Amino acid sequence: MRIRTAVPIAAVAAVAALALSGCVDNSTPSGSSTSSSASDVKKDDTLAGQLPQKIKDAGKLVVGMDNTYPPNEYKDDNAQPVGWEVDLAKAIGDKLGVKTEFAIAKFDNIIPSVAGGKDDYGMSSFTDTTEREQQVDFVNYYSAGILWASQKGKNIDPDNACGLKVAVQSTTYEDTDEVPTKSKKCTDEGKPAIQALRYDTQDDATNAVILGKADALSADSPVTLYAISKSNGKLEAAGKTFDEAPYGLPVKKDSELTPVLQKAVQALIDDGTYKKILDKWGVADGAVEKAEVNAASKG
Repeated sequence: MRIRTAVPIAAVAAVAALALSGCVDNSTPSGSSTSSSASDVKKDDTLAGQLPQKIKDAGKLVVGMDNTYPPNEYKDDNAQPVGWEVDLAKAIGDKLGVKTEFAIAKFDNIIPSVAGGKDDYGMSSFTDTTEREQQVDFVNYYSAGILWASQKGKNIDPDNACGLKVAVQSTTYEDTDEVPTKSKKCTDEGKPAIQALRYDTQDDATNAVILGKADALSADSPVTLYAISKSNGKLEAAGKTFDEAPYGLPVKKDSELTPVLQKAVQALIDDGTYKKILDKWGVADGAVEKAEVNAASKG
């Protein structure tokens, strides 16, 4: 993965900011649609021939997704899945000559659905961790860090946040790992804990900060930058991006689909489709040059 030490706000300049009336508005960005942005992706017959027979017979890939994490994946004005990961999933299907069907579910239900064979793979901003690799394999396709945001002028420091209220989307890495670790450090030092305010959707977490219910939010860097771009100047980055880690597509352990997905993602990287999608959504800063498998366990 590509390591980053900071992500400039300009990284989201390609995403049009929309005016807010006290809350965030995640209408579909200009130039995007529910159809794949990579409609010109050509089928790779060799890769298609390597698909498991079950998928060949079905003619589709069923992709588990929680569409509440803009701009990665969310609902457009017609309640259809949209976002750069939606575009990438559709491009993978195009490359393999099959349809892409999104199985919308809560984030914490997707890995069990993949591990149990209900979904073919997941695409929902999953951070590849060694713990998760015990349940599924990951095809890595992006590098994201953590970035905090606060109301403009609040001067929040993520490394000095003891006693603050921090909004997170439930079951994300920020909820389960990052904020609890920071909070424990506070209490170990005799300082007040960080109060994590957990919300079902990223929009709700963002609005909690805008409305003053939380001091800050913590989310993956592309998500935080997008929230800032949509806040009409109400939010700003709090500190810099940290803890860069790979995103991965969860696939059932030892599945014959894993190497096919890895090759399909690599083909999209090599032919320029991947970068075209990231550029469209203003998230190219986290682009990778190589699609790996289980990068977390490789150090």
